[in-house]
Amino acid sequence: MKLIPKYFFAYKALNSLFLGLSIGSIFTIYAPLKPEVYSVGGVILAFGTLLIATLYSKILNLEWFFRISLFVEFVLFAMVIMFLFFPYNYMLALLMYAGYQILFTFGSYLVRSETIFLNETELLTKLDSFKQIGYIVGMGISYLFYKSIDSKNNFEQVYELHYILLIVQIFIIYFVFKSFKKMR
Repeated sequence: MKLIPKYFFAYKALNSLFLGLSIGSIFTIYAPLKPEVYSVGGVILAFGTLLIATLYSKILNLEWFFRISLFVEFVLFAMVIMFLFFPYNYMLALLMYAGYQILFTFGSYLVRSETIFLNETELLTKLDSFKQIGYIVGMGISYLFYKSIDSKNNFEQVYELHYILLIVQIFIIYFVFKSFKKMR
């Protein structure tokens, strides 16, 4: 398997755009959760990250990097679909929180893999630049989006934003596939 940097940069820029768009929505989505949920979630996250670190000798390769990247993006896709099509209640907020915790569990692994497989200073500089530009653009778009529908309540705003997130997530998944090329 081979990593294709130009597509990977597009993937990571869109990934950061998604983050920038969505970061403000979690406060509304998580509103029904009790504070102790965050403590339990943090402990589970730490144990999950520790477990993944013990697997590095087996999973720090391009095949697993592709699989885990794709898994993370499909989990996000499923979360956006759940938020759009299931009733908003405590259980949905808990599922969304659990989904994000699952994603965060892979965060260290994904960053380590990026560093290993894009092991040139120029490529890492480009990668981090694409990520930051995507994040800044996402935050800017979310600000303008929320200001443009300011007359609606927080939940309605966040709900409507998820249609944009769905479109972005479809492009993200497309670029995950484009970023990794199977060698024959």
